[in-house]
Amino acid sequence: MDVLILLGSSSDLETAKGCVDTLKDFKIGHKLVIASAHRTPELVDQHIAEAEKTGTKVIIAMAGMAAHLPGVVASKTLIPVIGVPLSSKNTGGLDALYSIVQMPSGYPVATVAIDGSKNAALLAVQILASHDTALKKALIDYRSKMKDAVSKANKDL
Repeated sequence: MDVLILLGSSSDLETAKGCVDTLKDFKIGHKLVIASAHRTPELVDQHIAEAEKTGTKVIIAMAGMAAHLPGVVASKTLIPVIGVPLSSKNTGGLDALYSIVQMPSGYPVATVAIDGSKNAALLAVQILASHDTALKKALIDYRSKMKDAVSKANKDL
């Protein structure tokens, strides 16, 4: 498994779909689990230890509201962590965004847009592609198809 995806709650499963689908499209081995930094910290620790033992290369952590999960994970491993702030009714996800992006010096978390799980997966693909020429080619092809779609849309106007 190259990517571990941690969700703070089962209510985050719908938002995680874009991440999971993108990793599947690129044929990236991944594991999706629910583990809360607050409710099940021991389970978070267990998944981090397993990720380190099995050679996981990237961890994507999604959380809303206080959104401590990505930061907690980053404090416990040297595996690159990508944080996905999740939207909420009260603040639209700004609280989660600030919590993830404002990590103290020395414990970085790469942070994508609120509910940006697909971009988290694409960033993980970029990280993995830096050492995998076939994956790099697949990413180049993916971007080329995006460019072609814009050209087609302009022709169809």
